[in-house]
Amino acid sequence: MSAEVLHRIQFGLTISFHFIFPPMSLGLGLVLIIFGVQAVRTDDPKWRRLSMFWTRVYGLVFAMGIATGIVQEFQFGTNWAVYSRYVGNIFGSLLAAEGIFAFMLEGGFLGLMLAGGRRLGNRLWLFATTMVVAGATFSATWIIMANSWMQTPQGYELRDDGHGTQAFMSSFRDVVFTPSFGPRLWHTLVASWMVGTSLVLSVAAYYLLKRRHVQLATTMIRVTLPVFTVLAVLQVTVFGANMATEVATRQPAKLAAMEGVYRTQDCAPMTIVGWTNPAAQTTEGIQVPCLLSLLVGQSTSTTVQGLDDVPRDQWADVPVVFHVYHLMINAGMLFVLIGGVACVLWAWKRKLWEQRWMLRVLVASIVLTQIATLSGWWTAELGRQPWIVWQLLRTSDAFSPNVGVGQVGATVAMFAVLYTVVLGVFLFLLDRIIKAGPPDEPEPEEIDLLPDTWAEAFRHRSRASSGSR
Repeated sequence: MSAEVLHRIQFGLTISFHFIFPPMSLGLGLVLIIFGVQAVRTDDPKWRRLSMFWTRVYGLVFAMGIATGIVQEFQFGTNWAVYSRYVGNIFGSLLAAEGIFAFMLEGGFLGLMLAGGRRLGNRLWLFATTMVVAGATFSATWIIMANSWMQTPQGYELRDDGHGTQAFMSSFRDVVFTPSFGPRLWHTLVASWMVGTSLVLSVAAYYLLKRRHVQLATTMIRVTLPVFTVLAVLQVTVFGANMATEVATRQPAKLAAMEGVYRTQDCAPMTIVGWTNPAAQTTEGIQVPCLLSLLVGQSTSTTVQGLDDVPRDQWADVPVVFHVYHLMINAGMLFVLIGGVACVLWAWKRKLWEQRWMLRVLVASIVLTQIATLSGWWTAELGRQPWIVWQLLRTSDAFSPNVGVGQVGATVAMFAVLYTVVLGVFLFLLDRIIKAGPPDEPEPEEIDLLPDTWAEAFRHRSRASSGSR
């Protein structure tokens, strides 16, 4: 096995493991804000209990995301030194902005959110949580900017500094607002919100199956099920479709690999379930005639570029890209079905609480959304090959030449063992939090240790002074 393949395996392993956690934290952040708003609006203690429970889960997920994300920063220097030198003036600037502007905001309020739950009033806790979620979303935005630039690079110029060619930023605006950034941002955020809401649905359905925390579990489902269903519909009909259109416009060779289109054609069919035959350069299965052309160009006569118009050495691994892409889109349609059926059962004389088979499906929904999200990530990255920066720098030219096969092979084995242990610890701790359940309702004096407003604090102090006199 070549050094390039081992470098790619190592980065693919570590980034895929890391990618489990950021979407989960982004989605949980949305749910925490909803719970916090309800706590402020109604002053019902159940919202406080739910907020404190899911804050513990958020803290665990956040810690895992930070620990696994740091590895990626080092790999750019250790494993992808040529890439870092070639585009570091652009890519490094975006990562630095993420750390300065986003992570500082997120980290600054994280302690208040995690540790101030029983001392902060509902309004101050909601403010701290909103700042944390805003920071996390801002952080994800910068990361997606950097990745989008790799997919559709612009706003740069190539210069030779005497030590080799490098890409330098010529327009910050063009780099930030690269064509694929908008569709990719919304596609990723909606997927993340679906992951977070599916986690809440999963835990709530588990409690209902076990007949525990029934009132809180039904409340969680009433809040998150409509959100999950609406997001699933929007992902399939709007944000996913926009992303596919962007890929067809800017990266037609990737679209051809995703759909197994070997020959340029009008009225191109879309494969729902099928397989590709690279030897015969054909794709077979259940296909809808002309649907791909319609989705790409809003017309059944739209021409879809095939792989026959692309040099053979610029093809991605078509069978792999084809299958991971269809795993993602079929899972997306499954989520619409799951959400729709669950909503019907909920609205129909509250039958959802009695349908144990549906509750089991909801328990499994977090696994399904994670698989779909990872499949989307793999589609984006594997479909870009053989380019690490689209039509600018090949992956085969970007890895560190001084890191040999033995070295990178040993670290791949090390990461495989280490991440297996880390995943086991994460699941163990998450299981403990879930089985412990939401905390008991806090005593009134515990809630009022730090009042919500300065006026309330003044009255609190005045009453205390009067009592002492």
